[in-house]
Amino acid sequence: MATSTAKSALVFNGDHKALSKRFKPELTDVWIDRDLSWIAFNERVLAEAADSRTPLLERAKFLAIFTANLDEFFMKRVSALRDGETTEQFAQFVQLRQRLLSLLQKQADCYRLAIVPGLARHGVFLRGWDDLTTAQREEASSHFDEDISAALTPLIIHPDRPFPFLSNLSTSWAFRLYDPARSEQMVARLKIPATLKQWVLLTADVEAGEQVFLSLPELIRGNIHKLYRGMIVSGMTLVRITRDTDVELGESADAEARLQVQEQIRLRRFEPVVRLEFGARLDKGIRDMLRERFELTSADVYELSGEVDYTTLFEIASLPMPELRDSPWTPLVKPSLAGRPIFQAIQEGDILVHHPYESFDATVENFICAAADDPNTVAIKMTAYRIGDDTPFVRSLIRAAEEGKQVACAMEIKARFDEERNLHWAAELERAGAHVTFGVSGLKTHAKTALVVRKEGGRIRSYVHVGTGNYHVKTARLYEDFGLLTCDPEITRDVVNLFHCLTGHAQAPDCSALLVAPYTMRHRFHALVEREMENRKAGKPARIIAKMNQLEDPGLIRLLCQASTAGVSIDLIVRGFCCVRPGVPGRTENIRVRSIVGRFLEHSRVFYFANGSQDPLEGDFFIGSADWMYRNLSKRVEVIVPVRAAHAKTKLWGVLDVCLRDRRQAWELDAQGRYSQLTPSEFNGPESAGTHQTLMQRTLELTSI
Repeated sequence: MATSTAKSALVFNGDHKALSKRFKPELTDVWIDRDLSWIAFNERVLAEAADSRTPLLERAKFLAIFTANLDEFFMKRVSALRDGETTEQFAQFVQLRQRLLSLLQKQADCYRLAIVPGLARHGVFLRGWDDLTTAQREEASSHFDEDISAALTPLIIHPDRPFPFLSNLSTSWAFRLYDPARSEQMVARLKIPATLKQWVLLTADVEAGEQVFLSLPELIRGNIHKLYRGMIVSGMTLVRITRDTDVELGESADAEARLQVQEQIRLRRFEPVVRLEFGARLDKGIRDMLRERFELTSADVYELSGEVDYTTLFEIASLPMPELRDSPWTPLVKPSLAGRPIFQAIQEGDILVHHPYESFDATVENFICAAADDPNTVAIKMTAYRIGDDTPFVRSLIRAAEEGKQVACAMEIKARFDEERNLHWAAELERAGAHVTFGVSGLKTHAKTALVVRKEGGRIRSYVHVGTGNYHVKTARLYEDFGLLTCDPEITRDVVNLFHCLTGHAQAPDCSALLVAPYTMRHRFHALVEREMENRKAGKPARIIAKMNQLEDPGLIRLLCQASTAGVSIDLIVRGFCCVRPGVPGRTENIRVRSIVGRFLEHSRVFYFANGSQDPLEGDFFIGSADWMYRNLSKRVEVIVPVRAAHAKTKLWGVLDVCLRDRRQAWELDAQGRYSQLTPSEFNGPESAGTHQTLMQRTLELTSI
């Protein structure tokens, strides 16, 4: 095992680019480019929109998710590729563009040929201005005059005026204006306000039971002459821009961190444009003018045959038409918790909860709320990465602090796109007297941990929650995650030491049970994989099952290849991008990779190691916050916790088994790096019902006992 630790130190101390280059000769035959793999993941999302088995409004939602995912990809990843110094990087950028063009056309075809006519068959009509009746145009125009016009700011692009600012992900009409009085021609720009409803409901000439919607850009197009009276409008083109948001911050003390993040948020608005999208009726002169203005190449321009922003379909997807949506699901309360004090229940044994099948409110939220109101509570400590605007957790912490309890929160204010809200809640906590820190310098705090310290019978007892997902009530209903509630003395001691590290100045937490990145997690995972290799050589059962969001760390991939060569059976359930190619003879023939995409976002990280036992429940199970990515293992504070209780192991094994049997929502990755959607089995069970439906049904059955 000493060898494993030495290797891990090399991995941890190395720069990621240098590390990838070092391992590349060893991994060339099994490596899949991260960005190409991510595009393949978003293609699986798009497949949900194209799948006729998916309810129609859910299909519209997946079209919107596809665009939202792609937006984030361009904001985070594309700048480094398009500005890369090597021929290889540019070739990769070109390859990505070709893949994206194909997918964007599929998205447009799905919307035009499936979603729009499908909704029409159910009495929902998505119309453009040219499709409206006279009465509908009159109604729409009245709405424009009364509720839209005042929110618009007509601008012109002219040498005598400053060039108008185009904000990130904004959609605008760009067009030509001709002033007959001055015989002058110019270009104009009119932003579509994102704060207004993007689909306007019309009532004129509408039959009973029908709904007619006009898109906001089309409503503005039909009335734009009112904003430029006396001018001639021509060449109208919808344009949408994407800016790079990958602004890096230097390291600073807590006192300076807020100012740095505030400056980051300000600078992000002005970062370079990395993508221009144009809709139909493209004016090539306007296209070329904007491309030159933003110093882009033709490869940065996307001329679309369909809509420019499908995220507006989130509005349509939320229509109250249950027959066109997934059947409603309300997370259930575990029978063992119904009507019982949460701390008493934890004292009687570890509690493993699985969201969104089981209630987040009745477990994790209740854990913090009860602690805040409990006179026996001495202290509450939490990590916070993304907590949301309507979070009950901060309100509970504020209440506890105001009542004199010790409250500490390790807030990650550099959580991308959530910085402003996290800064806001940090200030609110401090006003109530809570201790707020921003974690360890140089590392993002991504761990999902909470600690409650209580006085019980003259002694102190600690309780903890360690989860795989954020303390966010909304995503807890959409994201699949696990959480462990325990008062196991070894685990609680480790969590106490972790918070001492996060709020104090310790170099590393002293932990024996927890795997904590960037300190012990990497070499502990390496040791667990190597133990499976040793067991295989000794003729003992050897198996690894790892469920996560992404797999990219070169050091772990290298070790998995060695384990596969040694004969260890490895199943990887990776929702997003996966950089290892399975089934390569002599290298990864014992590795299988699958991805599950459906109504819930698979978000949990679960790790199983057989540990020489034929009985799965005798193996080692872990859950936590870290994917097998370099950043998670080496650049973030992450926590993985062992799951020891037999009932909890049984539950985890059951979920892993369902995921591996699924042939309804699952995709398999082959040796060529291609994903194939599996065909449902003719037999009843997870194979035909899929992971999410199976687990909902099982939860219903268990809570009805």
